[in-house]
Amino acid sequence: MSEYQPSTNCLHAGYVPGSGEPRNIPIVQSTTFRYATGEAMGALFDLEAEGYFYTRLQNPTNDQVAAKICALEGGTAAMLTSSGQAANFFAIFNIASCGDHVVASSAIYGGTFNLFAVTMKRMGIDFTFVGPDCTEEELEAAFRPNTKAVFGETIANPALTVLDIEKFARCAHAHGVPLIVDNTFPTPIHCRPFQWGADIVTHSTTKYMDGHANAVGGAIVDSGKFDWTAYPDKFPGLCYPDESYHGVTYTERFGLGGAYITKATAQLMRDFGSIQSPQNAFLLNLGLESLHVRMRRHCENGAAVAEYLSNNDKIAWVTYPGLPGDKYYSLAKKYMPNGTCGVVSFGVKGGRAAAQKFMQNLKIAAIETHVADARSCCLHPASTTHRQMSDEELALAGISSDLVRFSCGLESSEDLIADMEQALNNL
Repeated sequence: MSEYQPSTNCLHAGYVPGSGEPRNIPIVQSTTFRYATGEAMGALFDLEAEGYFYTRLQNPTNDQVAAKICALEGGTAAMLTSSGQAANFFAIFNIASCGDHVVASSAIYGGTFNLFAVTMKRMGIDFTFVGPDCTEEELEAAFRPNTKAVFGETIANPALTVLDIEKFARCAHAHGVPLIVDNTFPTPIHCRPFQWGADIVTHSTTKYMDGHANAVGGAIVDSGKFDWTAYPDKFPGLCYPDESYHGVTYTERFGLGGAYITKATAQLMRDFGSIQSPQNAFLLNLGLESLHVRMRRHCENGAAVAEYLSNNDKIAWVTYPGLPGDKYYSLAKKYMPNGTCGVVSFGVKGGRAAAQKFMQNLKIAAIETHVADARSCCLHPASTTHRQMSDEELALAGISSDLVRFSCGLESSEDLIADMEQALNNL
């Protein structure tokens, strides 16, 4: 259904019921699936037939929801994971292993930074972090002969820097590697990175896609455009026989449109089991059905709040890529002409203590380790989600000690602004 507009795909893509079948995506809440013969099940294990045998790898509910996200992004294949962290891990680990190297933007979510810089480094995968505003020459200098991918966030959480997708894609492709983009904040409603040269897209579906703080989850979508076979020695896991699956060569069996996701499912989901529960996938689909409507309101509220804060003398600075005059306004208009997201980052005069007091004074927005929810919430990243990072790493990621991340929900913008006004007046 990718030929339809995103608003239509939000409702109809991924699952088309037949006559007399459930109108809603059924929840297949089963760990296992029955077969009449061992031969029939064996064909599944050999990747010679399509079907399901164990929910640790695949589940019909999950696949139908993944297909909807795939249609929204304009990809060829997709999969759900247990979290956004799992999605980013799988996206990298599917093509990089011990002894390999990845180039990543430094302006990324703190949990992702820690995953890359600490945990995956312990696995033997080295990362070089570059500023999102680096020149092409600086980006080029970060590549090594063993580089396997480039990673960035469309809109960085919480710095709100905008990735120049075309620049990063151009450099990645010049070195024969894919660009992986985390598209969580704008969602495919406001940005489709594949149109600008990205090859793989990831999501924390926990955020806007779910939209109601109900279900943790992640997703990976493949554009099907990157030619792995042009670099077989660089991507042997995709281009050479997989001995753990009876010698199947993924690019030969499943083509460029299916090789990457099939390998991630057959190998990584088999071995790690970071599957999203079918119940969570069902809840995610409910969120997806209203995503196109909600994103419009989130952005309207974000723009109104950003404008108010930029004119308040108690605020030291405001970052919102949809705000005229913002450093990333031009890039945002290029890649996201219809809106960015509902998250606004700003500093309260008086530093960390004032920021903490401001958040405590709010009556509508709750202090939560969450973002992109139907209800407004806020956080002080330096002391919470990014507290594992050093001062130097925080600076590189664009996170100051006074930064407040404010996620505008679906409430009245007038009420949100009035609440901020009283919170600032009571500092």
